[in-house]
Amino acid sequence: MLASLRTLTVTSALLATSLLSTPHAFAEVEPGGWQSTSPGFTVQERGCGQVDGLTFRLTCSTASGDQRAERRYATYTGGTRQFEGYFRITSLSGTRISLKQTFHESGSGPYFMLAVERGGRLYAVHGGTTLSHAGTVGATVRVNTVHQVGFEHRTYINGSLKHTYASPGGSFYDKFGAYRTNSGNGTATVEWSNVRFWRK
Repeated sequence: MLASLRTLTVTSALLATSLLSTPHAFAEVEPGGWQSTSPGFTVQERGCGQVDGLTFRLTCSTASGDQRAERRYATYTGGTRQFEGYFRITSLSGTRISLKQTFHESGSGPYFMLAVERGGRLYAVHGGTTLSHAGTVGATVRVNTVHQVGFEHRTYINGSLKHTYASPGGSFYDKFGAYRTNSGNGTATVEWSNVRFWRK
């Protein structure tokens, strides 16, 4: 009986620690009719970019050239797609680092880019709109993008709608990690977790 109580106590303590240390994986935003998907991906490391699982690093302060550490997911066309993921910036001595992209493969390229400046400002690279100031070093931030191909792209930060952008048709794909924007530079380390995808 005593051994059983000890086992229960240890199990409860481990469960509590797990719940405290892992961000809660929320359901998708804009609920209704979503179907979970598991698109394949490739890893992209260029310049001083390094990828280790879901940890993405830019190890140099170079302000030119292609410096990237990213996951590039499978191409999609048509319908509505949703991405969800959590990022935590563990170090950022640089600035203006792209964290998440929706890439227009059949069109103009990086169609939507969510980036961070030193100090925690999250912004849309195209247009410069501020989405949040939640991207400070050490903070865990939830990102959702909902993309209705041919109509609209919406970005949520910590569950709140922060940005809408008209969408053309064509083929697109999702990317996330750490990527030097044209006006940015490293160094940076970003950890992603609880990445999920849906479609309808």
